[in-house]
Amino acid sequence: MHISDDKFKEECGVFGILCTNKDIDVASITYYGLYALQHRGQESAGIVVSDGQNLNCYKNMGLVADVFNESILGDLKGTSAIGHVRYSTAGSSNVENAQPLVKRYKSGNIAMAHNGNLVNAVQVKEELCKCGSSFKCDSDTEVILNLIVDNNDSELKDAISGAMNNIRGSYALVILTEDKLIGVRDPNGIRPLCIGEIEGNYILASESCALDAVGANFVRDVLPGEIVTIDKDGIKSDRYDGKIENKTCAFEYVYFARPDSTIDGINVYESRVKAGKILYRESPVDADIVIGVPDSGIPAAVGFAEASGIPYGIGFIKNKYIARTFIAPSKEMRERAVSVKLNPLKINVSGKRVVIVDDSIVRGTTSKRLVEILRRAGAKEVHFRVSSPVVQYPCYFGIDTPYRKDLIGANYSVDEIREKIGADSLAYIDVPGMIESFGKNRKKDYCLGCFGGAYPMPTPDKESESLV
Repeated sequence: MHISDDKFKEECGVFGILCTNKDIDVASITYYGLYALQHRGQESAGIVVSDGQNLNCYKNMGLVADVFNESILGDLKGTSAIGHVRYSTAGSSNVENAQPLVKRYKSGNIAMAHNGNLVNAVQVKEELCKCGSSFKCDSDTEVILNLIVDNNDSELKDAISGAMNNIRGSYALVILTEDKLIGVRDPNGIRPLCIGEIEGNYILASESCALDAVGANFVRDVLPGEIVTIDKDGIKSDRYDGKIENKTCAFEYVYFARPDSTIDGINVYESRVKAGKILYRESPVDADIVIGVPDSGIPAAVGFAEASGIPYGIGFIKNKYIARTFIAPSKEMRERAVSVKLNPLKINVSGKRVVIVDDSIVRGTTSKRLVEILRRAGAKEVHFRVSSPVVQYPCYFGIDTPYRKDLIGANYSVDEIREKIGADSLAYIDVPGMIESFGKNRKKDYCLGCFGGAYPMPTPDKESESLV
């Protein structure tokens, strides 16, 4: 049981490297890349390495540092590798669904790691089963991999392109064969994927922070609808879909990505600070201190403080040693568990009018608890500000969101939510303000489905159909 049910759960993180001209320990590079992407998934981790003839895979449940050690990494010898950290948005949380997945292809073996979610996985899987495909797990990643593997009459690039034209949804893929590293991004670019370079060798990663972690230089983002093929001859780009419409997930900038990442030309930290400034412009308040909810609410709180002139201060101390799988034995303890994770710094909030800034409110349970904690710590007033618009709809593209009936923003007005969480005032940034914070004022460039219900493509009914 997670400490907080009031946050969207992260998707997954992918990483890959192909070494052509240097003796680089690709398994260790991948390990550190995954470590930097740990925020995107904490359920399982895995690495596949190619030595030019065979693919060697190791994966297990747990955090990157728990799954791998020096001995295991030492056994993963090769010249190229891909890795994955997972939070299950489709498929059960077990080692069978841990990635990367490996299958036999007509000319050897092929491995794949996937960040995202398909909206037509059920239908495609049914068709594949009718044609004789077998499935060992219930992840939609295997649906994509089987589409590629079953296309035996095509060259690999054409098989990948054909598979992409048969699926709908979000995906950033890294694919490994004995001699190739391939990256693919969906036609809407919903999930991020970028290219890096280290000592003349190319890297693929979900976020640029993973490139920084291994000492690589950022080259560029993989484009929506692009297939990037890396081998001994260098890097080659192909487009598999002419219907390109960029729709990067807005929540990558609001919450999911690490603040030291840059995605599609937008610096995540700068966008969050700017969101805080816009939030003050839209919903000013008189107060004595501005605090942020660690960690993703802090940049917006800094921006709110800068724009308002109200001092920024630390309001909560975060317990760094509470794992994401922390188990609370009862409902009462689950509600109290927020206090285990975040403890108020009473000297900063006692007797003061406090502005608390968070990135989102999903169910409202944690927000209510945080307000209660601040009042018990002596806060005279508590004003809640949110650096994303009201979340009213579920996500189908790789974020584990509740059903709409469980989203507080779908069922109550802002004033009713304010009353439920016990704040003196409550305000959210509006959609135009959020888009302004990204620095590219074009609504069409982002997936905003969870805010207004307008998705980049037709979606199943989350209330009645679960994705496989």
